[in-house]
Amino acid sequence: MRVFYNFFIYGYSFLIRIAVPFHQQARRWADGRKDDFLRMKNAVGKHENIVWFHCASLGEFEQGRPVMEAFRETFPDYKILLTFFSPSGYELRKDYPGADYIFYLPIDKPKNARRFIRIFKPKLAIFIKYEYWFNYIEELSKNKIPLFFVSAIFRKNQYFFRYGAKWFRNQLQKVTWFQVQDEFSSELLNSIRVFHNEVGGDTRFDRVLKVAHEPVSLPVIENFASGSDLLICGSTWPPDEDILKDYLTHEDSVKMVIAPHKINPEHLAEIQNKFKDFHPVLYSETTNPPPEDARVMIIDSMGLLSHLYRYGKLAYVGGGFGVGIHNLPEAAVYGLPVIFGPNHQRFREALSLLKNGGGFAIQDKKSFRETANRLLQNPKKYKAASEAAAGYVRQQSGATFKAVEKIKEYLVV
Repeated sequence: MRVFYNFFIYGYSFLIRIAVPFHQQARRWADGRKDDFLRMKNAVGKHENIVWFHCASLGEFEQGRPVMEAFRETFPDYKILLTFFSPSGYELRKDYPGADYIFYLPIDKPKNARRFIRIFKPKLAIFIKYEYWFNYIEELSKNKIPLFFVSAIFRKNQYFFRYGAKWFRNQLQKVTWFQVQDEFSSELLNSIRVFHNEVGGDTRFDRVLKVAHEPVSLPVIENFASGSDLLICGSTWPPDEDILKDYLTHEDSVKMVIAPHKINPEHLAEIQNKFKDFHPVLYSETTNPPPEDARVMIIDSMGLLSHLYRYGKLAYVGGGFGVGIHNLPEAAVYGLPVIFGPNHQRFREALSLLKNGGGFAIQDKKSFRETANRLLQNPKKYKAASEAAAGYVRQQSGATFKAVEKIKEYLVV
């Protein structure tokens, strides 16, 4: 099976390089890995104590960030190595001051794994949520380097739990410890005799709580919201934006901030055209105070969304009419009732918010109008939903502390 796995890895790498002339993400992926081992070797000092954190992309970075920050406070004498697989994570966080070394993760070929571990010699490796690179796992195991997965989550349809997946299950035995998000994940691992796991929660909740308490001021947004109920619409896709447009045509007392999932010029132009009747403005081009007739503000820069929710009355989180909803806790932490689309069954936080009354699933334009109006026009219902959303986030906090306590068992403070 290892032969087939390596065949897949080599094939994947080959296909990406073929796509380089035609695809910007593939080009960034390949360019970021040029001369990577030479740069790594020149960067690292001798006799350093290094702990390696790996994040697939930006979302996993935000999930792992509280652990990195807590690790830095607890183990100030250790260096932090941070790797990304995806350009969307690396390009935005390559200058993150909380890490000493930041690189793309070399593709998971056996030779690459050996060279990487030989250069950095990490004392411990921490992978955030997922990405099971089996040659790296093998090399860490051979060198007796502990490997943790933090905020891991498992689903029954994953290949680990399918018939004939014995080789993949055996690879999980080489992981030192899994901190999983929920009981179901723990039960799944136990069912394949991977008993070295513990339910520890999701570190994203610790991150959003910290962000919510940061002193941030966005006067343009504050003035835009003045006198109106403001809907913060995060990580939206075109189907989400169609529903939002419909709502504005029926409700003239509401304003919207739309932070699309993709902020390329084509999508921004599409949104501006779609909402042209509501005098949309781009955040980067908006004067303060914003134009009085503007009912839609479009966020055309990255990194603002988690702070925008503090100015809202209600949140809509996109993706639920496509691959799946995006980050709900970063809206719920501010006490915003959260609305999302029908494709939410795979998301634990969505199911939990639905159950406790802080979240609301919609199916179409009509159900969105009904849900939003029911909350905005009924103070009692709104207050109950708001308290439920914020309370859920508080109840789920604490995963970072558990992770660091486990790390202490393997490293000298």
